[in-house]
Amino acid sequence: MVANEIKTQRMDVMWKYVIFSYLLFWFMVMALGGSAAMVFNAPPLVQRIVEAFCAWAPTFAFLIMFKKLRPETNLKDFVKSVFSQKLRLDLMLVSGVAVVLSSIVPLLILSFSEGQSFTSFFSLKGYSLPVTLLLCLFAGPLGEELGWRGYLRVELDKKYGFIQASIVAGVIWAFWHAILWFVDVAFMDGATGWPLVIYIIANVVVMTSLVIIMNVVMQRSNNLLNAIWIHLCYNVIFYHLTNINLAYFGWLTIVYAITGALFLLYHYGYFSRGKIVVAEMKS
Repeated sequence: MVANEIKTQRMDVMWKYVIFSYLLFWFMVMALGGSAAMVFNAPPLVQRIVEAFCAWAPTFAFLIMFKKLRPETNLKDFVKSVFSQKLRLDLMLVSGVAVVLSSIVPLLILSFSEGQSFTSFFSLKGYSLPVTLLLCLFAGPLGEELGWRGYLRVELDKKYGFIQASIVAGVIWAFWHAILWFVDVAFMDGATGWPLVIYIIANVVVMTSLVIIMNVVMQRSNNLLNAIWIHLCYNVIFYHLTNINLAYFGWLTIVYAITGALFLLYHYGYFSRGKIVVAEMKS
């Protein structure tokens, strides 16, 4: 009875953390990002730095609520624990290649179907490569993962199990970005109607697939650097994209859904079973 009450309290605190992360991020985007862009007319680089700072909202929320979220430990020990397990370079290589290819294949399809040069989809957007890489790293990968994967992933796994927890985390992560969707879509085909619907679906599917990839890898190597690495691989491609349209997001949805499904099959041992069957047939 007492154990169930403690579990319920932990879940209530977990959802309070999710809500707080949402509100803090949206407030930071509107107050800091909006002020930098519209009030102070800051240079693009400054706006990008502010955007990267806003992405730290899940970590700020986690630090503020830490004593309620993890009353049984201290912050130093918690941080050490999420980075303690040994990294598997094979998993990092496979997951990194999977994410990069899943982002690039839709561009190859778009390049072929629209007769557009593949390289025309990429741009440094006026910054040097080291600057863009630093922005990619210090935004989502370093700013979000301590909260999302270091804390929330574990809590969701306890309640829902692997697949359902991955889906719930993907939806939470996707809609956390909701305030940015309307800004992004405005620069494509339009801000309302089907363009927005397609863009939202793409975000939910892609984010959920990324969560599945992260969770599969972290089930085998529970080190937060895995999530940071996978997040960075996605950001590096997406951050440098230009001249993309909603067709790209349509193909992106399909390709990432396939990639996520393949990682799930791997997680549940279907590829290993295939090897066993082939070996039995040969013998």
